[in-house]
Amino acid sequence: MPTIRPSVDLRNSYNEISKMCKDQNEPVFITKNGHGDLAVMSMELYHQMSGRQELYALIDEGLEAAKSGKARPYREAMADIRKRIARQ
Repeated sequence: MPTIRPSVDLRNSYNEISKMCKDQNEPVFITKNGHGDLAVMSMELYHQMSGRQELYALIDEGLEAAKSGKARPYREAMADIRKRIARQ
């Protein structure tokens, strides 16, 4: 179940919220006037989530390349890479 805290807790209970984010490895949702306003998370969780998002974008790019015929077979691509390395 998500942790939801009022915005005043950011000022009054920052250390507690910070510890909660790190210990639970989940975001804490902050409300303002009873409505969702922010999601606060640890840097570790942020890096995990942004890395995952980057991976998904690369997978989508690869799938689009395959659909449009712009992708090459793995063996062919690796052979070209080995040739480039050998020339250096």
